[in-house]
Amino acid sequence: MALVLLVLFVVAPLVELYVIIQVAQVIGGWETIALLVIESAIGAWLLKAQGLSVLRRISQALDAGRIPDRELVDGLLLLVAGALMLAPGFVGDLLAYLLVIPPTRALFRGPIMNRFKAGGFSSFSSFTASGAGTRFVGTFRAGSGFGGDVIDTSGHEGANRSLRP
Repeated sequence: MALVLLVLFVVAPLVELYVIIQVAQVIGGWETIALLVIESAIGAWLLKAQGLSVLRRISQALDAGRIPDRELVDGLLLLVAGALMLAPGFVGDLLAYLLVIPPTRALFRGPIMNRFKAGGFSSFSSFTASGAGTRFVGTFRAGSGFGGDVIDTSGHEGANRSLRP
C-alpha cells in the first residue's frame, strides 16, 4: 500500500511535470498552458455528456427492474476520470479521456466488474482493541467477555417495540 501511495503522490506528479516541461520546450510555454486549458474544457464537456448518459441508463435500468451494475461501474469510472482531469497534466488527462470514451471505458469496466463479482471489493477491515478477542464496533466494545450476545443500549424493552410510531 505504501508503494501505491508513493507512486500516486510522488512519481505521478513528477511524470506530469516532466511531460509538461517537454511539451513546453517543443511548442512554447503559453501554448502549453493554452493546450492544457483547451483539453480540460473539452474533457469537462465530454465528462458532463457521458455522466448524463450514465444517469439516464441507471434510471432506465431501475425502471426495468434490474440492478444497474454496469452503469454504476461506468459512473465510478467517470468519477475517477473527473478526478484525473482536475490536476493539470497530459498523462492524467489522457487516462481520463480513455475513461470517458465509452469503447475504451469498456476495457476498464470488465476487470472491475469481474472483481466485484468475485467479491474483491467487499471485504471490510476490523480494528482490534488491546484485549485479546475484543474488537470495537462503533463506539461500543464487544468481545469475548459478552459471550456474543447483542446488547440493547437504547433503554427500550424488546417486547414493547413496534415499528409503527
